[in-house]
Amino acid sequence: MSEETMRLGRERRYLVLLGAICLALIGGALYMQIVLGEAPCPLCILQRYALLLIAIFAFIGAAMRTRRSITVFETLVVICAVAGVGVAGHHVYTQFYPTVSCGIDVLQPIVDGLPLAKIFPLGFQVDGFCSTPYPPILGLSLAQWALVAFVLVVILVPLLTSRNRKALR
Repeated sequence: MSEETMRLGRERRYLVLLGAICLALIGGALYMQIVLGEAPCPLCILQRYALLLIAIFAFIGAAMRTRRSITVFETLVVICAVAGVGVAGHHVYTQFYPTVSCGIDVLQPIVDGLPLAKIFPLGFQVDGFCSTPYPPILGLSLAQWALVAFVLVVILVPLLTSRNRKALR
């Protein structure tokens, strides 16, 4: 087995781990929604979409065999994470300034019109307000945790990829 194959294998394992973490985060959100009764707002649902797309692209990237194809999917992962940073950042802002709330009426028809809201309404349909304060987890709101997760993906995926690829040279 060549060193490049071993190095790309490491990237594939990182991608599988990232995909599994994203699915676990969606599962945690569903648990909080179903069991704890925390209704998801439009921004929550958009963050779920970003996590789902990151997971899908990570798993597809992990199945790729060439460096170029893995890079394409790692790039798509980072793009989705940047979008997640934007949505989660706006959500955090909305929670700090509730008068700026996205409002259920503004984004709800758009988010509820997305395909997964019809296929899996329990997980992807709007049911709450963005400014609703839920109890923090380890001192941070869910929106803040989502922001941390997306920022970590934006930083770590390129960092780990570049470190791994430099070792190939």
